[in-house]
Amino acid sequence: MKFIILQSVCALALFATTAAGETSNYPQFRGVHQNATSTSPLPIHWSDADGQRKGVRWKIDPQGEGWSQPVVWQDRLYLTTAVPQDSANAESTKPENYNGGYGRNRNDLVNVVYQYQVLCIDRASGKEVWRRTVKTGIPPISRHTTNTYATETPAIDGERIYAYFGMNGVHCLDLQGNVVWQTDLGVYEMRAGWGTASSIALQDNRLFIQVDNEQQSFLTCLDTKSGKEVWRTNRSESSQYSSPFLWKNSQRTELIVGGMVYRSYDPQTGRLLWQIDMDKGRSSATPTAVGDRLFIGNEFRNRGGPDDGGGRLYCITPGGEGDITPPDDSMTGPFVQWRMDDSGIQMASPVYCKGKLYFFQRRAGIVTCVDASTGEKIFESRVRGARSFWASPWSDGRYVYALDAGGSTHVIEPGDSLETIAVNELGDQMSWATPALTDSEIYLRTVDHLYCIVGVESADHR
Repeated sequence: MKFIILQSVCALALFATTAAGETSNYPQFRGVHQNATSTSPLPIHWSDADGQRKGVRWKIDPQGEGWSQPVVWQDRLYLTTAVPQDSANAESTKPENYNGGYGRNRNDLVNVVYQYQVLCIDRASGKEVWRRTVKTGIPPISRHTTNTYATETPAIDGERIYAYFGMNGVHCLDLQGNVVWQTDLGVYEMRAGWGTASSIALQDNRLFIQVDNEQQSFLTCLDTKSGKEVWRTNRSESSQYSSPFLWKNSQRTELIVGGMVYRSYDPQTGRLLWQIDMDKGRSSATPTAVGDRLFIGNEFRNRGGPDDGGGRLYCITPGGEGDITPPDDSMTGPFVQWRMDDSGIQMASPVYCKGKLYFFQRRAGIVTCVDASTGEKIFESRVRGARSFWASPWSDGRYVYALDAGGSTHVIEPGDSLETIAVNELGDQMSWATPALTDSEIYLRTVDHLYCIVGVESADHR
């Protein structure tokens, strides 16, 4: 009996420690489980517009450019940024244009000397603890004028931070800002000179990096302690922009990587487990999962290019091997619970809340709501007053939050029709970065600032 009681106490203590760790830490793109879901209720109302700053604990200028998401470990926040060495270039190099169009000559950007930096920030005050430059030089490839040279989100495991700057390599630092190791993965051309965007995924002592490009795409696994390559597998995909996703289901853990063909790999060896044909399309959105249901999809393309097609959304179940594409263009299969066409997936990753999936489009500010059990479209509506959506949405299990390209966060009540309960403005600031969530706080990045949002509901705000 004493053993049973002791065992129960230990189990409760372990649960409490795990829950607290997940609340305090936000270690990679879209969080611990890569699903952009907070375990704590999040603020509903805040503002930094028209001279009315409300619900904002602090606001800082991290300098330079970057669409990378902050990552959080305990009382510190970490961020990557690319800072022009000559301050005269600071404004002229920043990403421009809300809608993704072309503005300045992109060739001008590759002649600018950048300092690729990692920042450590105190969560309570917003004060900079340290800043480390891990590389200095001109960019090895061009980028779209709306992209940045610090778009990929870093990862952190409590001992080291792993900063990936695309073709500028992977840089490992300890939590005091000392460089531990650096790894160069090579330089490859990207589609139309748009640059890179895929963030790294972290599990145990391994980093997973998707390097899809126009020359030789590959997926690689690095050892976190040494930076040495554990395995590499070549991929028959051109440039893609989604990030690897670790699906922990009831049978095994799988590494899911998007493209015109979605693929699952064994994270231990890089062996291909299964693949499914998406009927072409472009992969920018990172998948999500709810237990034994994996939701994968890519963007419909109709531009006269080799990737014309796609737009499909699949619900995948565990255990697949080989090609699991349903034969004869069927909507279901042995490992395919359902398929939805014209899903509305574009740049932003999907988010799950109360049995529903939400997809936000980069054009026209449209949201699509889908029943996660059946794949049935519940509604498709324009979010009133919203600009395009590039940042991925998030949820606290009560509401869905979507940050538009103008810096306004739309808070949506889940249901059978669109109901917006709040619109929180930041004074028309270009915003493409997905926020970090922890301890009922939102860390939100715009083109010029980083915010700690606590909401007017919190007694802490000032």
